[in-house]
Amino acid sequence: MRAGTETILARVVQVFGAAQPHHGYLFANRRGTRMKVLVHDGHGIWLAHRRLNQGRFHWRIGRGSVELSRPQFDALILGLPWKRLADGGVIRIL
Repeated sequence: MRAGTETILARVVQVFGAAQPHHGYLFANRRGTRMKVLVHDGHGIWLAHRRLNQGRFHWRIGRGSVELSRPQFDALILGLPWKRLADGGVIRIL
């Protein structure tokens, strides 16, 4: 989690071949307490870092890519169980 914007961008290009406009790339630590989001918004690149003081991100640890809907992404950023979102973004089960 010490990598900066250029290092993370290089990793995205290495794995995916390019950083696509209007895409976000999520990186989490193994404990699930920290996450970085690299976003290419079509104009440039920005990097955000989120650390939870309590609890963990509900994140699938492992390799590969996961496509998230906007409500799932919003829930993940907040540290909520994004896999359990029902239609309309309502959380029904914790």
